[in-house]
Amino acid sequence: MRVIVTSIFVQDQDQALEFYTKKLGFVVKHDVPAGQYRWITLVSPDDPEGTELLLEPNEHPAAKEYQEKLMADGIPATMFGVADTHQEYQRLADLGVKFTMPPTQMGDHTVAVFDDTCGNLIQMIDYRK
Repeated sequence: MRVIVTSIFVQDQDQALEFYTKKLGFVVKHDVPAGQYRWITLVSPDDPEGTELLLEPNEHPAAKEYQEKLMADGIPATMFGVADTHQEYQRLADLGVKFTMPPTQMGDHTVAVFDDTCGNLIQMIDYRK
């Protein structure tokens, strides 16, 4: 068994699609109508057959409350691995991404946290398989 799709709640699918593709560099795997919304999944360009990230509308009251409480408490909704946290921090900062925590050494890893503009904090960590 393996994870094939994981989701992140977003306030606006179009805004999330713009941010996650144009700023973070993910690529669209699926973008199909699904009732009032769309089934939008993204993948890393480095792993196009890897785990898909679903941009899930937060329209359900429980989803909205969960997302708002995580944000209010400063808790990242998920974590993305990068080759070099300092380098990625600089690249994203140059693109206007707002960080709530700059690169910070934690044990053997460096982490940073940014706002995805769609209601979430995202943590990134230097991570290699």
